Amino acid sequence: MLRRLRVRYESTLSALDVGARPAAALREAWKEGYSKAKFRADVMAGITVGIVALPLSMALAIASGMPPQHGLYTAIVAGFLSAVLGGSRTQVSGPTAAFVVILAPIASKHGPGGLMVATMLAGFILLILGLARMGRLIQWIPHPVTTGFTAGIGVVIATLQVKDFLGLTIDKMPDHFVERIATIVQALPTVSPADFGIGALTLTVLFTWPRITTRVPAPLIALALAAVVAAVLHLPIQTIGTKFSYDGGHGIPSALPAFQAPWSYAGGDGQPLGLSFDLIEELFPAAFAIAMLGAIESLLSAVVADGMAGTRHDPDAELLAQGVSNVVGPFLGGFASTGAIARTATNIRAGGRSPVAAAVHAVFVLAAMLVLAPLLAYLPMAALAALLMLVAWNMSDIKHFRHVLRVAPKSDVSVLLTCFGLTVMFDMVIAVTTGIMLAALLFMRRMAEISGARVVGDDDPVLREPLPEGVILYQIAGPLFFGAAEKAMGALGTVADHKRIVILDMESVPAMDATGLVGLESALERLEGAHTHVILAGVQVQPRKLLDKAEIVESEAISFATSVAEAVKRVKER
Repeated sequence: MLRRLRVRYESTLSALDVGARPAAALREAWKEGYSKAKFRADVMAGITVGIVALPLSMALAIASGMPPQHGLYTAIVAGFLSAVLGGSRTQVSGPTAAFVVILAPIASKHGPGGLMVATMLAGFILLILGLARMGRLIQWIPHPVTTGFTAGIGVVIATLQVKDFLGLTIDKMPDHFVERIATIVQALPTVSPADFGIGALTLTVLFTWPRITTRVPAPLIALALAAVVAAVLHLPIQTIGTKFSYDGGHGIPSALPAFQAPWSYAGGDGQPLGLSFDLIEELFPAAFAIAMLGAIESLLSAVVADGMAGTRHDPDAELLAQGVSNVVGPFLGGFASTGAIARTATNIRAGGRSPVAAAVHAVFVLAAMLVLAPLLAYLPMAALAALLMLVAWNMSDIKHFRHVLRVAPKSDVSVLLTCFGLTVMFDMVIAVTTGIMLAALLFMRRMAEISGARVVGDDDPVLREPLPEGVILYQIAGPLFFGAAEKAMGALGTVADHKRIVILDMESVPAMDATGLVGLESALERLEGAHTHVILAGVQVQPRKLLDKAEIVESEAISFATSVAEAVKRVKER
């Protein structure tokens, strides 16, 4: 039976194959052979992850400015589609904490409809990235950038949970960090002892339960205990049921929403949003930010999964799957989703080794919502806030942050602190953009420092014998690009004055860009004007192609040699 299903599945995928390989992970798992034992292991792992994802999805939806059921819809749709179409065997997708700092302002301004439309647009961007095979480019984002904005996101998430954790009376949390802290401080006299007690109990259990056992997920025990204690003691606290309602009841509905267009949901004014070019133009920057963060987090999570499970993911297929999930999800009430590192790690530790486990996790969340929706309404808001505080703590990774500060070069530390500060004070988009630009500038400075040029003297070991009179050997080391071209070529015209022949050693120049070409052309023109012949020695493949395109070829003023030794031989023959 499994063999027949495998043949039918692979033939279907072959008909749908495009630039990226959809369902790459599932293909590989089936090709290796999928037994009943593996299926049982995946089912158990999927149920374990589903138990963790159930409360976390609701908490992340609330933190993002959405009703809790939309977090469940996201986990169900994205969890299943990303598993079936993705490129990582053990990746688990759904709503993640990293998105909160981007999604909350969108939901506040444009309502649920605006957030779903932005998610759909982000999905199309991810599809383009996957089809264009740009998955490998994510690895070029510097580590200090990802560490800095991840730690900053953790701080922002933690501050957003203080209101529910302490039960503060705050009408609306400000968007900016400094104003948010000031508002929290002003509202401290309104602390609810009951909410604070439930939050503290939940946080204590979350930290201590893993020391007792890891077989039962800590969120399940912590949130269930918090709900039971609050109900038995009749504590006056806020729960999902008291804070949220839907057409027909309080809490969350026990059914999936009808398939409907994302723009038919309410906008910032409470009315159906509608779709227009102006709306798309306004939401596109946010959609681009969602897509970029989704791509980064998903592929980083896939890399972590490969390290834990000993597998290898297909980054383009993963981007394709995330794109499909984010396009389809909003039509079923979902919002932005990506690969979740914590849930992926839980899946691997629980024994999941194929995409079936992540698909089972989505099915479990669906079944739990259909059956347990009335009970989920009793979950205290303070308990969910405590769960997100733990997530924020894990995201910040204080130990690793301190380690980078202690051992990294000063330039990397400056990038790290810049990304961290900008994420906290402004937003992640500004932080990542600035961080990448700063890291690129510092990289160019380093390359310019290691690149250089020098005049080779007669006693240099490069030369086997002295050069004839009137001949100079000028050696360039390192890539000749815009960060180093001026340094390498600037002195050539000066040192070559009154020389009949200049041998330009380019054996150590692996690459050259337009700025390097312009600098070289300028130097050649100056030398030609001084009636100096130039021999370009040892030009590598990429620079030679660029020189050919620029029509720098053999002439009375310029000649080429395969090596410095050949160039010296030609000089003597002349």
